[in-house]
Amino acid sequence: MAATILIADDDAVQRRLVENMVQRCGYETVVVESGDAAIAHLTDIEAKATDAIVLDLVMPGLDGMGVLAKIRELNIDIPVIVQTAHGGIDNVVSAMRSGAHDFVVKPVGVERLQVSLRNALNASALKGELQRIRHSREGKLTFKDIVTRSEAMAHVIAMGKKAASSAIPVLIEGESGVGKELIARAIHGSSERSIKPFIAVNCGALPENLVESILFGHEKGSFTGATEKHAGKFVEANGGTLFLDEISELPLAAQVKLLRALQQGEVEAVGGRKPTKVDVRIVSATNRNLLDRVKAGHFREDLFYRLHVLPLTIPPLRARREDIPHLLRHFVARFCAEENRPITGISTEAMTMLGQMPWPGNVRQLENAVYRAVVMTEGGQLQPSDFPQIAAGQTGQTRDELHPTELPLQDISNHVSGIEIPIVPTGASGKVQSAYGSLGMVGEDGEVRPLEEMEAEAIRFAISHYRGQMSEVARRLKIGRSTLYRKLEEADAGAPESGTSGAEG
Repeated sequence: MAATILIADDDAVQRRLVENMVQRCGYETVVVESGDAAIAHLTDIEAKATDAIVLDLVMPGLDGMGVLAKIRELNIDIPVIVQTAHGGIDNVVSAMRSGAHDFVVKPVGVERLQVSLRNALNASALKGELQRIRHSREGKLTFKDIVTRSEAMAHVIAMGKKAASSAIPVLIEGESGVGKELIARAIHGSSERSIKPFIAVNCGALPENLVESILFGHEKGSFTGATEKHAGKFVEANGGTLFLDEISELPLAAQVKLLRALQQGEVEAVGGRKPTKVDVRIVSATNRNLLDRVKAGHFREDLFYRLHVLPLTIPPLRARREDIPHLLRHFVARFCAEENRPITGISTEAMTMLGQMPWPGNVRQLENAVYRAVVMTEGGQLQPSDFPQIAAGQTGQTRDELHPTELPLQDISNHVSGIEIPIVPTGASGKVQSAYGSLGMVGEDGEVRPLEEMEAEAIRFAISHYRGQMSEVARRLKIGRSTLYRKLEEADAGAPESGTSGAEG
């Protein structure tokens, strides 16, 4: 989903002109004809979120200056570009002092408007990223700091806000990299405990012989190497929130003591003589199915029910692709600032390519891909070529490291002559009919098609479906890689000279 620009102008012709230019720049638009309508849209909780505003200064009723004043009064943090037919310095100074990000003079050209919008969105993204980082470090991160436009995430955030108003235990489920700790921090930052500590513990990284000591503390001399008294994470988080990440990896012995701490509200340090009362809110997270761990005997059932009071499942990034453009904008802005790189943004082609990727590593993978691209690019705008690992569909491999038949689909025809690989094929009988694939058994002549022809088509579809990852294609077809390559060569040799994918020779 592209950024949404709100256009407010009382002149119908000018509205249509600006709307057309904004859409040509690749953004979505919302058009209103007055200042009052603009404020109504901005304050409507059910309206589409706005990323920037193009505001006419001279309008009947609530004019542009009035809208700027109202935005400041309502504490709405959205960049505003004002446009006026009068380029007097007084109008410009007044608008900028009232909070406008930039100004344009009517009639504005599409190039000038595009630069202004791009700068405004980049500045807004950078401001949001810096605020999110600062809030996270200060333990004040809230749900407003989470970058999302997804309906699936809206449900998670709504549930998280309700959870924040109580001390109910929350179990956050989701794949690695989806942002489980971010949600945990937002729950803490939105609660009454926000002024108290937020302590995060990765249970999967704790040495098994030190788990109890790290969580519950130890007395001096209680074991070899215990040269000082240690309070433990529970005591450190007293009054605040203890985030237990990868809770499924906690050893069974420590699970018993954790359950007692949750039930009794007290912990006993290793080597201690009496328990210590603690007031801790527990938020846990896992990237595994905790119920399956219970059934397998690796996780206590009673502890599961103690933690699984309010489960929140964060959808993977591939299930909320509308978030990708907004995350990209924020990451590009942050890394450009951190690395002092003069990059203006990301191209439409790169945005489209990244929006179609499966992202098995989710938001963390997207963030790291942008970081690499910002550091390595030599251009002023990120292009698809700045994401070679993503374009190749092989994390950690560049195009030069790939086998020719593992290149992106658009390049496979250069290496496998005569093989047509449809991305979403449709058409006559005998062709794949849907995105999931169906194999026609009867040809156009009404006769059953030859087995080798159907086999070749099945292989072509598998290569398309798994985006040229030949190891995965061979595994799914239950044949060896050498067999797969041989069948491709046989299909190549038997393919007609015309109607291929454009391969030469």
